[in-house]
Amino acid sequence: MGIVRSLRDRLARLLAAAATPSPASERLALLQGQIAARQVAGLAQLGTLADAEFRVSSQWGEDGIIEWLVAHSPGIPESFIEFGVEDYSESNTRFLLQHRNWRGLVLDGSEANIAAIRKNELCWRHDLTALASFVTAENIEQTIADVNFTGEIGILSVDIDGNDYWVWEAIRNASPWLVIAEYNAVLGDLLPLSVPYRADFARTSAHPSNLYFGASSKAFEHLAAAKGYVVLGSNRAGNNLFMARADIASALADRIADHRPRASRFREARDAEGRLTYLGGLARTERIATLPVVDVASGNQAPLGQFGALFGADWLAAMAGTG
Repeated sequence: MGIVRSLRDRLARLLAAAATPSPASERLALLQGQIAARQVAGLAQLGTLADAEFRVSSQWGEDGIIEWLVAHSPGIPESFIEFGVEDYSESNTRFLLQHRNWRGLVLDGSEANIAAIRKNELCWRHDLTALASFVTAENIEQTIADVNFTGEIGILSVDIDGNDYWVWEAIRNASPWLVIAEYNAVLGDLLPLSVPYRADFARTSAHPSNLYFGASSKAFEHLAAAKGYVVLGSNRAGNNLFMARADIASALADRIADHRPRASRFREARDAEGRLTYLGGLARTERIATLPVVDVASGNQAPLGQFGALFGADWLAAMAGTG
């Protein structure tokens, strides 16, 4: 039995080592990203933001979009805030930190994740502050103030799989040039809908499907307008919306032909045991139709399925692969 356990433990260590990128492979990925960054920065005009995509450390193609936006934003403050970063191995700002050497603040609710970030050489090679904090609308401003990230900053990236709308709404002591907010395309594109605010909201415990979280793209468009931001578009995957502060937006918006956010096709729904169910299209929305959402413009709250049509013709066609 001891031999079996020893072999099993050794196999687990080997598999973990194989899954961890080597320093050489990370340097190669960074070099390839830097080459792609120079190419993307040279694009004067885009059909959509997705035309600038490439991926080094981001989940989808956000690294390329961020590089293009920064390259065409002369004078942008070289600082960022990102929350919901887990262990920072996959994030919107890691490539920016390494490639452009910006100053950054990253937040995550897990002490273990933050400990892993602090052990990483990124923390001494760069001016990166990593804090363990379960972000809420009540604590976000004080958290930012405590570590001197108030005022003008370059980028705010919001991805906490829950109260994203309400937390960005609560931030008034930092003024980012660019905002990246994860939207939940399962809520459709026609109405400004969000999950109701709960300070202790947790995506998986809120509903086992993992589909009930965040806010629709239209909700973020509503908040952007209220805060003085202009929507520039989304990534190709259809889950991150990019916005620029109105006073600097025209230099970017005029370079992009189509600013509309995209529908999503990825299938991340889970069952009660946490296994992927591969629900796609409108079946994802039907799975959470009985759960409450709030129209952030009117304040009306009701089950998602009672709000009527949620998807426009373009998004329906995109999900079906016909548009």
